Amino acid sequence: MALKVVILAAGKGTRMRSKLPKVLQPLAQKPLLQHVIDTAQQLHCDEVIAVIGHGAESVKLHVTGDNLVFTLQEQQLGTGHAVVMANDFYSDNDTVLILYGDVPLTAKKTLEDLLSLVDEKHPLALLTITLDDSSGYGRIVRDQHRSVQAIVEQKDATLDQLLIKEVNTGIMAVKGALLRSWLAALKNSNAQGEYYLTDIIAMAVKDGYSVPTTQPVHEMEVLGVNDKLQLQSLERKYQRTLANALMDQGATLIDANRLDIRGDVTIGQDVLIDADVIFEGRVVLGENVEIGAHCILKNVTIADNTIIHPFSHVEGSVIGNDCIVGPYARLRPGTELAERARVGNFVETKKSKIGSGSKISHLSYIGDTIMGAGVNIGAGTITCNYDGVNKHRTVIGDNVFIGSDSQLVAPVIIGAGATIGAGSTITKDADANELTLSRSKQLTLKGWSKPVKKPK
Repeated sequence: MALKVVILAAGKGTRMRSKLPKVLQPLAQKPLLQHVIDTAQQLHCDEVIAVIGHGAESVKLHVTGDNLVFTLQEQQLGTGHAVVMANDFYSDNDTVLILYGDVPLTAKKTLEDLLSLVDEKHPLALLTITLDDSSGYGRIVRDQHRSVQAIVEQKDATLDQLLIKEVNTGIMAVKGALLRSWLAALKNSNAQGEYYLTDIIAMAVKDGYSVPTTQPVHEMEVLGVNDKLQLQSLERKYQRTLANALMDQGATLIDANRLDIRGDVTIGQDVLIDADVIFEGRVVLGENVEIGAHCILKNVTIADNTIIHPFSHVEGSVIGNDCIVGPYARLRPGTELAERARVGNFVETKKSKIGSGSKISHLSYIGDTIMGAGVNIGAGTITCNYDGVNKHRTVIGDNVFIGSDSQLVAPVIIGAGATIGAGSTITKDADANELTLSRSKQLTLKGWSKPVKKPK
């Protein structure tokens, strides 16, 4: 017996008012469908079958996963018809878990609980939820013994059924053989003229099976997304959940409602995160790290006791212990800061290694550079690493002092202990422990007068 997961993802999503298929709309910068695929694969299923339709080729390009296959639903004739499109991918002995590409946040534990209900006596299990406002949902109809009898869609419900608070999430687990036979018996004699997957519940009851149910811990797990308002609402709920998880791990958040996590964040003890910070990709923060307001960190590892001051943008970088970055610094991919390095305001680095205790304090660009320890880079320094065709490397030895407003024209080597005079353009290697400078002679023109505008 194997587990197969079928994800219904063929809808157009007209209410999104977007050329992008609904299941590719981003939640925490990841497509809705990708969230569902990632959760499904945590269940160690044998195969994930995505039933796609609108924008099928685009969907194939933008989602990935192990054992992921696609099947096309050319005409959208209802959820039951969609599952039929996956019939060739599961066997009679398989358990089939049915999920939805626009319901992105169902927890792994919730799905495991649902799957645990399925056995030979209970070939169909259902995920339901009780809502204060159940409008718009299919109602769970139970008998006097509280046994599930059917699911009735809102448009087909009686006045009494409309009062029911327990509703269908659409998520169910079914034995393959019975699923196939029940799908074959579906009719489209309803207000929508569609083949409802939910009609198989009544078929199971008619065949003498009781239908066990379970509910998620959080309503957010079963919220679907049909328009941009719902997408934004779910984004905020999801982000607050992620923020709460960081606080549970000991992080201090100045404002938990003003943090966005668009990837995975790992933290040490006593991390402080100010307002309006964005984390993207894989971010690792060591102990006693402080992240100032309005920072963006993407695919970054930061070691203990480091401070990132406000308005800094750090991407693809590794930052050592006891460093200080910013404010208004930009560390581009390939930047590595050794312990106690300083990168100050309006400094940009790219593909550079900055040595222990070295400082680039103001208004500088350091690219394609290997910098030793104890280096001081003066304000306005630029490594001229690009000749219009190729990139070239600058090597700066230990304990070098670079005066302000200097240009280091790569490829060039600045020897250990060297001093570069302010305002120099260095085009050749500079000797270790020597002063190197290049300046035009300063002149004062005696008797010179400023131009005066002639009267009209």
